Amino acid sequence: MDPKNIKKEYTNGEVTIVWQSGKCIHSGNCVRNNPDVFKPKEQPWITPENSTTEKIIETVNKCPSGALSFYLNKKD
Repeated sequence: MDPKNIKKEYTNGEVTIVWQSGKCIHSGNCVRNNPDVFKPKEQPWITPENSTTEKIIETVNKCPSGALSFYLNKKD
């Protein structure tokens, strides 16, 4: 696996965050806007269970590179 082109998904049950390493420009918008979820010095660095779905979507939409995206999970 190419470390410059990793795609990972993280979910809180309602929303799933998709992170693509190859697109990330390390602007820091995610960390500044939602530090409870985005913690680059920790593993895993994205913990969506620490925030609301609305706040996660708001934060992901501020990603300038498109490295972060999301989709809503289907409800049973």
